[in-house]
Amino acid sequence: MGASLPSPAPTVRAEASMAGPHLAGASPPPGCPMHQEQPKNAPPPECPMHQAQMPPAGPVHQDRAYEFVECPMKAAEGPIDPTNMMPPPNQMPAPDQPFPLSVKREESKIPRSGSEKNWVYPSEQMFWNAMLRKGWRWKDDSLAPEDMNNIIHIHNRNNDQAWQEILKWEAMHASECPCGPSLKRFGGKAKEFSPRARMRHWMGYELPFDRHDWIVDRCGKEVRYVIDYYDGDIDKDTYQFSILDVRPAFDSLGAVWDRMKVAWWRWTS
Repeated sequence: MGASLPSPAPTVRAEASMAGPHLAGASPPPGCPMHQEQPKNAPPPECPMHQAQMPPAGPVHQDRAYEFVECPMKAAEGPIDPTNMMPPPNQMPAPDQPFPLSVKREESKIPRSGSEKNWVYPSEQMFWNAMLRKGWRWKDDSLAPEDMNNIIHIHNRNNDQAWQEILKWEAMHASECPCGPSLKRFGGKAKEFSPRARMRHWMGYELPFDRHDWIVDRCGKEVRYVIDYYDGDIDKDTYQFSILDVRPAFDSLGAVWDRMKVAWWRWTS
C-alpha cells in the first residue's frame, strides 16, 4: 500500500477524567476496585463502553477470534463450539487445498464497537476460503504458501491505514466524542463504484480496484465512511500497497460540512 490521499485535518486532543463512586456511610473492603487508582487516561463515564448494552451484531468469527491470537496451535486443532458442536467457522482446509495454511490471526488496532477489544484480522485459511466463495480457483503454480502470507500482511496494513485516515476526519469531532470512535461494521462493494470514483474515471483516472463502506460508532452516532482502493507501488518493508481515498459519505448535513471544510483546507494549504 502506498501513501494515502492527503487529509490535513488538524489533530484535536481531548482529555477526560473519571471520578470513582462514593457511598455515604459505607466503607468497602480494601480489595474493592474503588480503592484502586484509576488510570489517568481512562475515558469518561458517559462513554458507551461504561454503559450496559447488548453487543451489536457482528461477524460470528469475531466472537472467538482471540482463541486464534493467543493460542494458534491449540486453535489449529479445530476446537468444537459447544453451542452447535461445529468446528470454528472458515478455519477448515478447503477440499483439494494444495498446502496447509496458518490459522493464526492478528489483532488490529481498530476498536470494536460495543466491546473493549479490537477487531481481529482473518487468518490465511479464512482468507483462502473467502476467495473460494467469491469464485477464485487455485491453479498449479499460481500461488505459493509465502504468497498467502504476503497477502495477509498487505490486507492487514491496508485496514490499519484506512482506520488512520478515518481518525483524521474524526479528530474534528473529538469534543463530542471524547472516548474516541470505534468500528461497528463494514462491507465490501467492489462492483459498486462511488460517484466520486466515476467522476475521476470520466476525467481520465483509473477506477479503484476495491471499495469498502465502514460504519463508525461516534459515541452512539453512526457515521458511514466510503473507502476507495487504488493500485500503488508496494513497500516490501511495510507491506503498504494501496492508495486510499477515505471520506465520510454524503449521508447527513454534518458529513457534507466536514467534506466542505477539508476541501477548503486542501485548496488553501
